[in-house]
Amino acid sequence: MQKTEINKRVTKMEELLQGMRAIAEPTRIRILVLCAHSELTVSELVQILGQSQPRVSRHLRLMVEAGVLQRHQEGTWAWYRLANKLAPIAGGGRAANRVAQMAADLIDLIPEEDPVVSRDLERLEGIRQERARIAEEYFTRNAEDWGRIRALHVDEGQVNDAVQAAFAKAPVQRLLDIGTGTGSVLRLLGDHIQSGTGVDQSPQMLSIARSALDRAQLTHCQVRQADMYQLPYDAGSFDAACLHMVLHYAEEPAVALREAARVLEAGGRLVVVDFAPHNVAELHSRHAHRWPGFSDDQVVGWMLDAGLENPEIKHMEGGPLTVTLWEATQSVEARNAKKGAI
Repeated sequence: MQKTEINKRVTKMEELLQGMRAIAEPTRIRILVLCAHSELTVSELVQILGQSQPRVSRHLRLMVEAGVLQRHQEGTWAWYRLANKLAPIAGGGRAANRVAQMAADLIDLIPEEDPVVSRDLERLEGIRQERARIAEEYFTRNAEDWGRIRALHVDEGQVNDAVQAAFAKAPVQRLLDIGTGTGSVLRLLGDHIQSGTGVDQSPQMLSIARSALDRAQLTHCQVRQADMYQLPYDAGSFDAACLHMVLHYAEEPAVALREAARVLEAGGRLVVVDFAPHNVAELHSRHAHRWPGFSDDQVVGWMLDAGLENPEIKHMEGGPLTVTLWEATQSVEARNAKKGAI
C-alpha cells in the first residue's frame, strides 16, 4: 500500500476520533440533540441548558472544530446547527461527510423520553413558540398589502404546482433558494429534496423563515444571510436553484442570474418565477419593485448569456398580473469553461 493512501486513511480515522471526542460529554450530547432539531444561537442554548455562556461557547467551539456542528455568522449573531453531509458550506466546500453521518446516527440512538433530553426539548419548544409569535406579528402587520398583491395575479396554488412540476423532472439533492424570504419555496419542496439552503439579505425574513422551517420540521433545510450578487458558495455546489418573485427587486437581474448559474453543477436546473411585463404602478411606488415585470426575451437572453441552455417557459394568467416560470439547465460546456477559468 502506498504511503499517501495510508496517510489519507490515518487522516480520516483521526477525523472520526476527533468527532467522537467532541461528542463524548453529557452537555455536548444535549447540544447535539438540540441542534439536530433546530438552528440555535449561543444565548438560546444557554437559556435551554441553564449553563454559563463561556462554558456553552467552549463546547460549541470544540464541536464545530470537529465537524459535528456548523456555525454561521449573521450580523452580531452566530447560529449553530447539526452538520449536514450534503449541504455546501458558505465560504467553500462541503460539510464533513463521515463525521456528520456519525453524529446523525448517534442522535437516532438517543431516546427523546430521557428526562434530561425531554426537558431540553420542552424548553426548545418555548423558544420556537416565541419565534412563531414574532413571525405572526409581522404577517399581521403586512397581511393587507400582501393580500392586495395576491389578488392581482393567478392563484398561488397554480404557481406552486408549476414550481413543483419543474423540480420533479429529476431528483434534487442540493437546492439553493435565492431570496428565500419567508422560506416558502423550501417548505414547498422540502419533502422532495435531500438538502435545502435559502439565502436572503434581510435578518427579519430569515428569522421568519427559521420559524417556519421549525414548524414544518424540515431539519435538512437551512437559511443564511447572503448577497445574491456574491453567493458564498463554490462553483457547482448545487444541482438546483430558484429565484421566486425576487428578480423584480434586483438592481441587476442579469448579474443575479449569472451568479445563480455559477453555483450550479453541470446539468443543474435554474427556475425563475416572476411577473411578465405589466403597468401596475403601485408595485413600484408602494412595494419597492424595481422592475415592472420581465419579457421572455429578457430572461431567456440572460439565461443563455449565463451559460444555461434548453430554456422552457410557462405563463400563468389571472388578473392584471401574469406570472411566468422560466426554466433552464447549466450546460456541460459552460461548466467546464468556468472550471478552466478558475
